Amino acid sequence: MQAETSVGTPSSKITLTIAGFVTFTFIGYFIIGLSLGVLPVFIHQQLGYSTMVAGVVISLQYLTTFLFRGFAGGIVDKKGPKPAVIMGMIGFALSGVFLCAAYWLKANVALSLGLLIITRLVTGFGEGLIGASPINWAIFAVGDQHTSKAISYNGIASYGALAIGAPVGIILSNNYGISSIGLVIMFAAIIGFCYAKYKEALMGNSKAPRESFLKVLKTVTPYGICLTLGGLGFGTISTFITLYYAYLNWTDAVLCLSVFSTLFILGRILFANAIDTYGGMKTAMACLALESAGLLVLWLANIPHIALVGAGITGLGFSLIFPALGVEAVKLVPGSNKGAALGGYGLFLDLSLGLTGPLVGGVASHFGMLYIFPFSMAMVFTGFLLAVLINRKRSIA
Repeated sequence: MQAETSVGTPSSKITLTIAGFVTFTFIGYFIIGLSLGVLPVFIHQQLGYSTMVAGVVISLQYLTTFLFRGFAGGIVDKKGPKPAVIMGMIGFALSGVFLCAAYWLKANVALSLGLLIITRLVTGFGEGLIGASPINWAIFAVGDQHTSKAISYNGIASYGALAIGAPVGIILSNNYGISSIGLVIMFAAIIGFCYAKYKEALMGNSKAPRESFLKVLKTVTPYGICLTLGGLGFGTISTFITLYYAYLNWTDAVLCLSVFSTLFILGRILFANAIDTYGGMKTAMACLALESAGLLVLWLANIPHIALVGAGITGLGFSLIFPALGVEAVKLVPGSNKGAALGGYGLFLDLSLGLTGPLVGGVASHFGMLYIFPFSMAMVFTGFLLAVLINRKRSIA
């Protein structure tokens, strides 16, 4: 069943409808954000493993996210988003159980690390199933003409949740231990599960002919690679900012992630019409250039206040990259493949965040912590150059 809104539907009602579905995204990424600022330090300082190991363990989440994005897209196209969201919430609840166990058994560092690996993999399963499912659910409710708005509001939900979840997680950890984070994760996942069961099940035309997922993935890959490179800036901040601040003997590292997320949200709100006005590719190019500039400021920052400015510029630059490239990518596939297209396109953000740990962790281990931001800046700028090439090729065609 698909319940699209009419052309004359007020904008406020469309926004509220979309918000009702991207609430699932908020819950999922609030859960993910709770441990973002805590686990790297716990693995490195309490369990005694290297920054490289910490980065790899954190990034393992994106391995299962990557693997289950396509699976979720198939469920959305055949059965609708509701089953995918429900399974995702179950995965998040299980991740809370494993996180509690990892903390309680921290005296056995190898066992604790093993449980954290399982935690990250199960969290990735939850993220993979949530992924693009709320976006598709919203699009089924409001219509294809509001695709860019649905993607943008979904991003506001995800990064807003990270901005709230990260400091809440640090406060919980400092006052009650990491096991309290696990309990909050379980509680939030149960709320999300109950809310999903309550929402009306919507879906597209499941009988319409569909292209194979591999063909859809091939179609969106150029835009996805560009997204992968652009996502390395966010991945570096979210995974390594606490260790970077500790290396420089700075305090309040979580402010960097919060400032990043706040400017990200403001960018989505203030420039919500940029994609429709200037087109997805031009918007993406401008954002990739701005993100590169923000990472340059972070690299050159010699005091925390300048680092916060750099984080804000980076967040503002990253704000519209996903929807700008996503709108262009989804246009290239049949309507019956939108779930697979958004799922396949989202794989590349997972790939970006998954590569961040070993890549940037390797840079930190071999060259020093001070080199992580020039490296990520170079990768994002490469994404800018690729976007320019894609746009030029489209103009010639």
